[in-house]
Amino acid sequence: MRTPKTNPHRAGFTLIELLIVLGILVMLFAIVGPRLLKSGEKADIRTAKVQIESFKGMLQMYHLDMKTYPSTEQGLAALYKEPDDLGDQSNWDGPYGEGDELPKDPWSHEFKYEWPSSHAERDYPDIWSLGPDGEDGTEDDIVNWKKEEESENSGDTSNSGDTSNETS
Repeated sequence: MRTPKTNPHRAGFTLIELLIVLGILVMLFAIVGPRLLKSGEKADIRTAKVQIESFKGMLQMYHLDMKTYPSTEQGLAALYKEPDDLGDQSNWDGPYGEGDELPKDPWSHEFKYEWPSSHAERDYPDIWSLGPDGEDGTEDDIVNWKKEEESENSGDTSNSGDTSNETS
């Protein structure tokens, strides 16, 4: 009986070759990784801005029906479920948004809402996200009003149409 001859050329990689490839991949990720993470953060900020703009549209529809905005206590939830304190003569014609419940911001925090507005002379509710840090009143909050630092530091009015500002 013959034993099969072993092929002198192996069909695999040596440990050294695998370690070299792994080292190259780690170096590539170290160079590209931070850029990918930054673009993800920018996408989350854009998503929060779009959500705030969507709330603005829903609030306008609510205002057309109710002739007022939801109170701070009723909050944005009034866009999805008729508040109990409206009474029988309510013109509420919601839900004004899609889905059954209020969406959260990209960092899984609830959006904040205040009416009447406490920012400047506005005849529109304040809507904001706590941003990535989840803390209210910090620089990374995404808001629908003009921040004081921006209005003081810039004489430029080219951004005046953008109502959802954030600073990075």
